[in-house]
Amino acid sequence: MKSFALRSLAALLSFGLVAGASAQGTDWPAKQPLTLIVPFGPGSSPDTMARAVAEEAGKTLQQTIVVQNKPGASGNLGTDAIAKAKPDGYTFGVSITGPLVNNTVIYKNLPYQPATDLTPLTLAVHQYNVLVVPANSPIKSLPDLVAEMKKPGAKLNFPSTGAGTVSHLAVELLLDRVGGKALHVPYKSSPDAVTSLLSGDTTFAALPPVAAMPMVQDGRLRAIAAVSAKRLSFLPDTPTMAELGYPGVEGSGWIGFVAPAGIPADVKTRLNAALTQALASPAVGQRLKTMHMEPAPTSPEAFGQYMAEELQRWSPLIKRLNLAEN
Repeated sequence: MKSFALRSLAALLSFGLVAGASAQGTDWPAKQPLTLIVPFGPGSSPDTMARAVAEEAGKTLQQTIVVQNKPGASGNLGTDAIAKAKPDGYTFGVSITGPLVNNTVIYKNLPYQPATDLTPLTLAVHQYNVLVVPANSPIKSLPDLVAEMKKPGAKLNFPSTGAGTVSHLAVELLLDRVGGKALHVPYKSSPDAVTSLLSGDTTFAALPPVAAMPMVQDGRLRAIAAVSAKRLSFLPDTPTMAELGYPGVEGSGWIGFVAPAGIPADVKTRLNAALTQALASPAVGQRLKTMHMEPAPTSPEAFGQYMAEELQRWSPLIKRLNLAEN
């Protein structure tokens, strides 16, 4: 009898614990505001995008989403903060190609590993680079540029926003494909890279659209290709690399939402739903359009697969260019 009573008590306690855990899960996110970590400073592309999406997603979740900027170490600092946050769904963040893919190859002692320490939520936006030349350049098209790249003693050079960034690697990918040569000139920022083109210090570039498009629109730069597989909404008449015979030569400074590894499955599902709904909303779409961003919401699984594909794309190139720390 005593044994039966103990078993019954254990069963009731077990049921209570499970029910309590379930209740806690269904309470999310009512307990407190959510924190969205951005590994870059206020006004940066990831920050501006994150704030637009957070405002809309907060309406769906009926909870405030507070953006917290943690810049530093090329995005590694803030991305590490996301990875080390409590996995209860109340802290998540955005990050980009570098901290989520390229930096895993470049940095020897990265304090986190995206594949094991982070949970993909959704890809957010693509920012496909635009291949541009100065308006007064004799290079009028991608075939012209490739011909120059392949000439013996080619004198071409190109700026980037830093070694190992998409603006650097996308050009190296093209050079590999065509067997051409051009000198890489790294700069600290997109405005510096654009200035080098306009002053004639460099000859061509694959730049983020937020940097390139104002100069294309006012006639100071000429867009000769979209570094993408599909035509871009803001450059509908400009052919893509794939159309011009170079499929696979793509370069997107994409941004995605991630959370700490181990968040509850139902919370992950609800976060994904709120974020993808926000990305698909007309209000957010209009704000992203002004930044030349292409919304690209996905499932968590599809975003994880995309990051794996990006690692396969860039890792061999990073190693060949000796960009990885010894």
